[in-house]
Amino acid sequence: MIKALCAIYFIWGFNWVVMKEANFFFPPVVFVAYRFALGAATLLLVTMWLRLPPPPRKYWKWIILTGILQTAVNNVAAQIGIQSLGAGLVAVLNYSMPVWVAILAHFFLHEHLTLRKILGIVISMTGLFILMNINTVGSITAILLTLTGAVAWAVANIIMRQQNQVIQQSTRCGNKPDCTIIQYTTWQMIAGTILLFIYMGFTDQGSVQWTPLSIAVLLYNGILASAFAFFLWNYILSRMEASKASVAILAVPIVGVICGILFLGEALTITTTLGMSLILIGILLIVTQKKAA
Repeated sequence: MIKALCAIYFIWGFNWVVMKEANFFFPPVVFVAYRFALGAATLLLVTMWLRLPPPPRKYWKWIILTGILQTAVNNVAAQIGIQSLGAGLVAVLNYSMPVWVAILAHFFLHEHLTLRKILGIVISMTGLFILMNINTVGSITAILLTLTGAVAWAVANIIMRQQNQVIQQSTRCGNKPDCTIIQYTTWQMIAGTILLFIYMGFTDQGSVQWTPLSIAVLLYNGILASAFAFFLWNYILSRMEASKASVAILAVPIVGVICGILFLGEALTITTTLGMSLILIGILLIVTQKKAA
């Protein structure tokens, strides 16, 4: 378990640097489409090897919707945002997702907002407002776009939780699960990728510069950051409590910030450090539960 977590920390944390480099070779939407096409193809091969059929029809509308939100909207927003913002900052903004999940879960999953969660939301929002005190309008626009992607990811997670409840209810009745996480993830990624290619077919996205480095960037994102890392994440979720897994994965944006400093020479100002720290503290308050006395 520790090895799996450490692998995710490095793969997803360092990937913010790789995504930043990808913008020198690929238009943002094109890169996300190619990345998840490669990731989906890899996962599809795994499902074929495991002899797993496509999910039943009743799941498809939710697979398509979550594929659009999580695969397409979230990742395109992050990829565009990283053009004008530091990799570390985009990583932290993207992982504000638990804040939005906590708010949405109150209304759609009947998970009540406790005083601890409300405090966490207030602290995180304070951090976001501090980060918005960046000088240029372009940076503010990029921040809002990245946050939109985080909200889309949160909505997808709410839907996924509801779908997991349906699958678990079927299992409790003594039936064999008709859809596994790897099936859901594979076809979710396929649905999001198809939408991206349809969008590319009607818009001019610009050209791609194919070089050994650009190919390496794409392979890293498609095979490691998409297919392999999501497989590891599903493995962790199947063996660890969701609340603990949510806390554990918060190390990813921290690694992203460190990698941005080490590999991209990104400077950490006092304002940026304070804003990111408040967001992480707020998220920790949201996703952890106070131990009973």
